[in-house]
Amino acid sequence: MVDLIPSDPVIIAMVLVLLSLIFFLYLLLRRTVLEFREGMDR
Repeated sequence: MVDLIPSDPVIIAMVLVLLSLIFFLYLLLRRTVLEFREGMDR
């Protein structure tokens, strides 16, 4: 049986960093896409 929540704090920290990086990249991409669309409309 594999634990869904690992007991190793290092793994938890790595997963949290990865999730925050993915979230930051998503916000950055969404902002650039929105600005690009506004530039195309003008």
